[in-house]
Amino acid sequence: GSRSVAASSGLADCSLVCWTLCSVLLPVLITLWCSFQRSRRQLLIRDIFRKSKHDWHYTDLFGQPSYCCVCAQHILQGAFCSCCGLRVSEGCLKKADQRFLCKEIVMRSGAGAHSSMPHHWIRGNVPLCSCCMVCKQQCGTQPKLCDYRCVWCQHTVHDECMVDHLKTEECRFGEFRDLIIPPYYLSAINHLRKDKGSSCEKVVPYSRKHWMPVIILANTRSGNNMGETLLREFKILLNPVQVFDLSKTAPAKALQLCLLLPCNAVRVLVCGGDGTVGWVLDAIDEMKIKGQELFIPQVAILPLGTGNDLSNTLGWGAGYAGEVPVEQILRNVMEADGVKLDRWKVQVTNKGYYNLRKPKVFTMNNYFSIGPDALMALNFHAHREKTPSLFSSRIINKAVYFFYGTKDCLVQECKDLNKKVELELDGERIELPNLEGIIVLNIGYWGGGCRLWEGMGDEPYPLARHDDGLLEVVGVHGSFHCAQIQVKLANPVRLGQAHTVRLILKSSKMPMQVDGEPWAQGPCTVTITHKTHALMLYHSGEQTDDDASSTSEPEPAREQTDED
Repeated sequence: GSRSVAASSGLADCSLVCWTLCSVLLPVLITLWCSFQRSRRQLLIRDIFRKSKHDWHYTDLFGQPSYCCVCAQHILQGAFCSCCGLRVSEGCLKKADQRFLCKEIVMRSGAGAHSSMPHHWIRGNVPLCSCCMVCKQQCGTQPKLCDYRCVWCQHTVHDECMVDHLKTEECRFGEFRDLIIPPYYLSAINHLRKDKGSSCEKVVPYSRKHWMPVIILANTRSGNNMGETLLREFKILLNPVQVFDLSKTAPAKALQLCLLLPCNAVRVLVCGGDGTVGWVLDAIDEMKIKGQELFIPQVAILPLGTGNDLSNTLGWGAGYAGEVPVEQILRNVMEADGVKLDRWKVQVTNKGYYNLRKPKVFTMNNYFSIGPDALMALNFHAHREKTPSLFSSRIINKAVYFFYGTKDCLVQECKDLNKKVELELDGERIELPNLEGIIVLNIGYWGGGCRLWEGMGDEPYPLARHDDGLLEVVGVHGSFHCAQIQVKLANPVRLGQAHTVRLILKSSKMPMQVDGEPWAQGPCTVTITHKTHALMLYHSGEQTDDDASSTSEPEPAREQTDED
């Protein structure tokens, strides 16, 4: 009896161990199997993405009710093409990639010479509140895969309104036909370049009067990280060949597309901060050096940075957070007026070293400064270099600036600047009062939206312009004085206007900045002279009452000359 009891207890212990092992190992094995299947599935998806002519992106949640274009089932997650707008479930991705064609950026060589093309219809997932081009009633109202959309003109048609002649009807590219580069145009230009005796001026739409093709240059790393979303929306509305990600393609390379387009007709929309705009303008200057003046584009700005002072000056606003539809942005680019922007050469020559060191040369679009605002920019830059992931929001960036500005109010690291520097305006030495900072302005706005030269607006002064070849030079008493000027409780110390500015730092090391790019500088001589003009686009729709009272109307841009 005792042996049988011991045997039964041993069996019970063994079964308990087995069940314990099963309860522990089974979830682990299931987790490993699911992980293996998920990684295998992701590898297959990446392989399809890499080989596909579509610009596929995967999302865990679609922003609106969506239906798979293959199986017509409702889907919450899956893949979408940022060029043609197809949406598919994960299981139907391979079939969709084989069955549906994406937008053609260049007409196929076997298609022959054309000056037109038919609609490219995609079924389902039409934009909300879109209307049928036949019956003028709302499309996409039924909870299923229904109705058609043309990927070029964006027109929509009901299933029952789709007739045979619409499938072969010529597409006129819709509202933005004057901004789109048609696929057949690029094909014809490539053909004509091989035949050197032919002229491009007879190619449609080259010969059309109001054609002003636009090139989109977006910096996906600027400000609030909206660049990727904008790239996808612009690819839907335009030819994808017109849309460039500056993190992958340099501006100089992207602007070579201008050489295939009409002279003095191209418009460029830069999506980024003032630093991105300066990068693009430098690339345009390189085009001038290469003798490509006739192909110089006009530049509009969609402000994605932190300060956006140049964008504010040209009427494009202080910042973009998705509140304006992309369609309205393109309308604003079409309606904008051409203006000139002065660009300046800033040469910094170090003292000593028997003049063996090569001077540092910068190009200035906005402003140069020495003092507390340059110190704030320097501290901000150093902090961002250490932890770049923290600076993904415009609000956080401005909060960090506020922190360093408050700190400088207490420490006053730049005091007695007037004893350390000498200032000359057009060769005439200026007697400096007690100052902590000097700012040289080319544009109306400074410090993220402050009209520094005007101050409170209660004193008569010559108007500041960005195209008159003059610089405005002001002084500030410290960080607290800068804050007072920004809320219009104080005026700056106006030192004068000049065509040439020379500043001599006699001793110690001081913070300096050019257009938000700061550094610590020892004794040196800073010389600012006029360099060239840039052709910009001014949007009057963003002008406020304050702007209208303090700035005059922009002059229309004259034609580009060799001197420019």
